Amino acid sequence: MSSAARPRASDQVPSDPDPDPDPESGCDPALLPVTDADVPAFWQALDLPGLIDVHVHVLPKPVMDRVWEHFAAAGPLIGRNWSITYAWPDERRVDLLRSMGVRRWGALPYAHRPDVARYLNNWAADFAGRYPDNLCSATFYPEESAADDVAAALEHGVDVFKIHVQVGDFDVRDPLLDHAWGMIADAGTPVIIHAGSGPVANEHTGPAPVTNLLARHPRLRAVIAHAGAPEYDEFLTLAESSQGVCLDTTMVFTPFFEDLAPYPPSLLPRLRDLGLAGKVVLGSDFPNIPYPYAEQLVGLARLGLGEDWLRAVCWHNPAALLDAADL
Repeated sequence: MSSAARPRASDQVPSDPDPDPDPESGCDPALLPVTDADVPAFWQALDLPGLIDVHVHVLPKPVMDRVWEHFAAAGPLIGRNWSITYAWPDERRVDLLRSMGVRRWGALPYAHRPDVARYLNNWAADFAGRYPDNLCSATFYPEESAADDVAAALEHGVDVFKIHVQVGDFDVRDPLLDHAWGMIADAGTPVIIHAGSGPVANEHTGPAPVTNLLARHPRLRAVIAHAGAPEYDEFLTLAESSQGVCLDTTMVFTPFFEDLAPYPPSLLPRLRDLGLAGKVVLGSDFPNIPYPYAEQLVGLARLGLGEDWLRAVCWHNPAALLDAADL
């Protein structure tokens, strides 16, 4: 069993939950971490070697600063107050991830307009070269260079792509993306897609465009961010019916997100089956979250879907998705 150093005291952000077992879920107290320093006890209680988080963001400092400014101002794509808990320098955030036992995590740049994808991809490739536990990430946008950008990323050995339909305000079916999608599908590289209509919808969000995209590229390995919030049922159905589609847990089941887009309890049996089938993976949105990292894990544990489900979601499923089973 591997272990992780405990975060420094200044990094021990308390989460909301009480450390006692949840009476409804019957959780082991170790599965309800109170601070980020308690996170290693979570995966140790599950007899795992750590965590694999598919949905972490690291961006060039000027870009990250602008993102955080937008969150702080509760901008039009946010829709509510959203105070970033971890507005720290890169090195401090990486240290915290490592101390919590997050063994693999991505940078997940996402292009919000034309002419930035190549810059973001070059930066992310350099970052991954400096941090070997970071998944090499890339993005693309509907523009003339989209296919070339994807080809360059694949040649470099990208581990995961990320696109953000809500922020980028584009249609995944745009003809400028068709060749790019085909190359990604042929390569079998996962692509994390923020396609749900939360927190603020636009004309391109929702399940229909992605469903149409998959009809054209059925071998695409698509990870639906935030479990497709708020269209949980529709995206769950898509994951059940499409071989290459899975859901990530990013922010879902936390008190903050339950207030924004509550997950229907009636869907939980299907979510359990989907996770045990290898198609639900851990995501957090660290560092762009308004609560402690530990709260994501507490939210998953309190669903009461069982320790086998937690093991699958927090390690085995993302390891298989990212071809990281040898960790």
